[in-house]
Amino acid sequence: MRLWGRTTSVNVQKVLWTLEELGLDYDRLDAGGAFGGLDTAEYAALNPTRRVPTLLDGELVIWESNVIVRYLARAYGDGTLAGATAAETARADMWMEWFQNNPYSDFIALFYQTVRLPQSQRDPAALDRAVKGLTDHFRVLDAHLSDRPYVAGDRFSMGDITVGASLWRYYRMDFDRPALPALAEYYDRLGQRAAYRSTVMTSYDSLRPTTG
Repeated sequence: MRLWGRTTSVNVQKVLWTLEELGLDYDRLDAGGAFGGLDTAEYAALNPTRRVPTLLDGELVIWESNVIVRYLARAYGDGTLAGATAAETARADMWMEWFQNNPYSDFIALFYQTVRLPQSQRDPAALDRAVKGLTDHFRVLDAHLSDRPYVAGDRFSMGDITVGASLWRYYRMDFDRPALPALAEYYDRLGQRAAYRSTVMTSYDSLRPTTG
């Protein structure tokens, strides 16, 4: 099994986290960002979007991070990461879709305004919009987690990988975070997982600007 993608990409981290949770053997090739390699004909033949991550499993090529997470969970973690029942799988899928279609864009905007952009290029209005949007979405998640340990219920699942992969950066970015106690407890719970610590709780300093 081979994975293309840089370790500083949250989308790549989702796949790495899944691979580690399942104890699968794989090779990873740096690609994207400062590593480049996405504009070659060889890579385009694997992934026509020329983005990361891309996974090769035997002769099967898969791209789009959530699709890869679902594939790995169902192919190698049936009854665990993929859910033990159809209902549990559906709940995990539901929160994966919710995160990607709702808070993710605000998370990315916030990350750019607090980390990626030089101070001179940051937009206070864009920052405020991102904080408000992300807070509104995370209040929904906080309420959901108030009476269950994981997004799909009592057990950790692939849904937590998509939802949880961004929380390491969320709690490290410099902005005024609201009090969301259930979300904070959930983040602490994820942080107890060795696979989360080794694949997600890692440095992203290389993404910071070198000048102001």
